[in-house]
This record gives sequence, structure tokens and C-alpha cells, in this order.
Amino acid sequence: MRAFAVPEGSTALSEMEFPTPTPQGTEVLLRVSRSGVCHTDTHLRAGYYDLGRRGKLRLTDRGVPYPLTMGHEVVGVVEAAGPDVEGVALGSTRLVYPWIGCGECAACLAGRENACPAGRNLGVARPGGYADRILVPHPRYLLDIGDLDPDWAATMACSGLTAYGAVSKVLPLPPDSPVVVIGVGGVGLTAVATLHALGHRAVCAVDREEGNLAVARGLGASTSVAVTGDDLAGDVRKAVGAPVVAVIDFVNNEQTASAAFEVLAKGGTMVQVGLFGGELTIPTALLALKMVTVQGSFVGTLSELHEVLELAEQGRIPRIPVIAGELDLEGVTDSLDRLAAGGVAGRIVLSSA
Repeated sequence: MRAFAVPEGSTALSEMEFPTPTPQGTEVLLRVSRSGVCHTDTHLRAGYYDLGRRGKLRLTDRGVPYPLTMGHEVVGVVEAAGPDVEGVALGSTRLVYPWIGCGECAACLAGRENACPAGRNLGVARPGGYADRILVPHPRYLLDIGDLDPDWAATMACSGLTAYGAVSKVLPLPPDSPVVVIGVGGVGLTAVATLHALGHRAVCAVDREEGNLAVARGLGASTSVAVTGDDLAGDVRKAVGAPVVAVIDFVNNEQTASAAFEVLAKGGTMVQVGLFGGELTIPTALLALKMVTVQGSFVGTLSELHEVLELAEQGRIPRIPVIAGELDLEGVTDSLDRLAAGGVAGRIVLSSA
């Protein structure tokens, strides 16, 4: 099968041929029809995460194999199935849940496979959707998208799920209590739309790009802040005009994380989602005095993805902009370059020929 993979020690993708897997046991093979492009893949291509003064967290040290076929927002057509597979018809179209755990630890047994310490995520630890085929270990990870547009449905495996998982960590709140969303690219826009869909009226969108902010206002943001200077916290306070009960940070670098902590009201919550890197230094006494909650959020559970699809099918989540591209070497490379440069208002979704 054909894949667009990152070789070890390189950031340049290559077109590679691998044996097409034959499904065994409960495995299901799908022909990839859509593959969304996520900013996480820019870090996977680079081969590390920035840990500030601690240096770089190299993905090979975490067991990520190279050459790496990335891509974790996948819609495909079921092409073959192992002898133990039930309930999935050949030729059916399915969305893939990629955040797969070991299946044996406490987190997995509690239905929180995304928190598994030995995760086997598709597009990270296993080959993903920047290819013409993808092998999924069990049919429970395949979701029926019904009449949803497959371009939009593909984004729900990460963009939609990550936004929903983060929003769920701050709600319920009084509808007019200010919530700040920092970084309104594809995932942040989905968070704004999700907050609005769930009845929250006071949402402040923060971004460097006015185009992203305009889209965010159209999706339900009640106010917005363009990042132009060094006093992000002051700019947010001025725009919101009230203490902030929650901040969801889809950038999560030193500037945004520090600002998130500074604008929180007493008892507030900051949810850190982005992987841009760096470190956060805060006065320990203020953690106690302000009774602040600082929480990391990584994608979401399989049950939460079902909830996201249900909201979409009910028409309760506005569709974010989807930018079409070709699932080929040039399409994957150009899309990752665009994301790394910033300013993509929406989600890029690649389609196979």
C-alpha cells in the first residue's frame, strides 16, 4: 500500500510502499477516503516537543516508530475484516477513533483509552491515515457517520473530540460567565462553536489572525482579542470586563499559559490543550489563594466521540470551515507547512482520488 511517511532523522515526507496488511482476528482494513490534517502532526514531523528549560522530548524516546505514517482524522470505507469481526459491513463508510490504548490498564478499563500510559494511537504509534489504507484493531473504534459530510466528519476524530473534551472540563457554568478560548484555528473554532451550541453566551476568542477571529465571531464568540503586544492578560481583561471563570488554551506556550493564569478569577479553571511548548512559572502561593485549577486535556474518550457525532447529527454544532486538499505527497506536505506557518482558519481535510 502507498503511504506518505516521515523517515527517521528527517522532516521531509516521502512516498513509500508498504505491504497491505491482511486483517487478523478483530482487525478491520479500511480504504482511506478522507484524512484531516492536525497541528500535532507538525510536532510529529519535527520529531520532538519543546519542554522549555528541560530541552526537547524526542518522540523516538517515547517509542514512536519511524518511518511514521501520520494522520489521525480518518474516514474510510471498510475493505476487509478479520474472522472475528461482527457488525461492520464491507463497503460501509466509517469514522475511525484513533486514540487506542493497551486495553488492560486501569484507564483503558474505565473507558479512558486516551489516558493510557502505553497508548497505541493510530497516526502516532501505529500507521495512520496519510495512506491509502489503514488497519484498525477492533470494530468498536469505527463509528457510523450517517448522513454527515465525510469531510466534516473526519475532523471530529481529533478537532471535534479535542474541543468537546476540553469544553466538558469547564462546563457547566452560568451562561454569562466569561470563558476565554485562546487560539481559534481548527480546534479552537470547534470549541467556540461547541460552547455556543451548549448554551454558553460569554465566549472571548483570542488569536493573532483577524481572519480566525472573524470566523469565531460567526460561530458564537461574543467578543474577541487580537494578539498584538506583550500584555495579553491586560488585553483580555479589557475585552471581557469581568473576572474570567475559565480559559481553554489551544496554543499553550509560555505567553498564553502565563496570560491564562493571570486572568483567572478566584476558583477559576485553566485547561491546557495546545502543544506549542515552553514552560509555565507561577507563584505557588497564588495557586492556593486563588484556588485555581490547572488541568491538561488530551483529545477525548470513545464515548465522547459518540456524543460529538450525536450533537453534529442533531445540527447542534455549526460546521467549521473545511479546506479541501489532495491526499498525496504534495497535499500532505503543503498542508503541514501551512499549519506550521499559522493562520489556517478552519481544518484542512485531504481526499483520496
